[in-house]
Amino acid sequence: MRNDTRLRIFSGTANPSLSQEIASYLGLELGKINIKRFADGEIYVQLQESVRGCDVFLVQPTCPPANENLMELLIMIDACRRASAKNITAVIPYFGYARADRKSQGRESIAAKLVANMITEAGANRVLVCDLHSSQAMGYFDIPVDHVYGQPVILDYLASKTICSDDLVVVSPDVGGVARARAFAKKLSDAPLAIVDKRRHGHNVAEVMNLIGDVRGKVAVMMDDMIDTAGTIAKGAELLHQEGAREVYACCTHAVFSPPAIERLSSGLFQEVIITNTIPLKEEKSFPQLTILSVANLLGETIWRVHDDCSVGHEPYSSLDID
Repeated sequence: MRNDTRLRIFSGTANPSLSQEIASYLGLELGKINIKRFADGEIYVQLQESVRGCDVFLVQPTCPPANENLMELLIMIDACRRASAKNITAVIPYFGYARADRKSQGRESIAAKLVANMITEAGANRVLVCDLHSSQAMGYFDIPVDHVYGQPVILDYLASKTICSDDLVVVSPDVGGVARARAFAKKLSDAPLAIVDKRRHGHNVAEVMNLIGDVRGKVAVMMDDMIDTAGTIAKGAELLHQEGAREVYACCTHAVFSPPAIERLSSGLFQEVIITNTIPLKEEKSFPQLTILSVANLLGETIWRVHDDCSVGHEPYSSLDID
């Protein structure tokens, strides 16, 4: 029980169950807050308890509907700032717009930087995020950013399964995820690494070209930060089976699961699909191969360490040495 009257946790409407788990880990009650929407869609936020001089943490992933949840977060931050909170930390388990972090073509926006500016200007003093799409997005914020990774939670789960370490191979679904997969493989019994090379012809459209590495007779663990439409990871799984993989596991931190993700993931390509609860999953999106792990303890411990001015690079929730 870490009952501290200066530490307050408030939840937005995006993922209240995760917020409640975090509060329970900390031995606290969620702060009382009134959030409602007017008939024209405007969002109203009122804190129903004093936060003057408090260290406030607002838990709100900007998952779909991304714009609604982002606007709600901004108004929550503004409400806390106007209520004289001492410190305001935006806890964003899933940071929407993270994929728009660079210009890959002419005349594109860099929306990740825009959203970072909005959160800062709203009055946040610090941001806590989980598994950014690319680590350089931390540099878009002009305030401190604590970046934690969900992979240790998945690693703990995989370690509990009876899979021989000699049979494992970690697979990156694209070249951009090699650093993440390499760090994951190092922690997973120093497993070998394979890479799926793909060419993308448009947003949410991917074409697999070839496989770098050997997966024949192996249990392949595909690791990514998010699964959106599952096009990339499904095509990768098809290639792995063609190359002789015995079983294929899909692991990710953020389960966006835009259509037709469920059809692709439940088609029999995967032995198991392992995700975390950074994004709430509706019951109709569940399927037999799906396993959901909680990051509540990870985020709760990080929140306490931020509040207590301790290092957040702690075991077992370290950064996995990802640059």
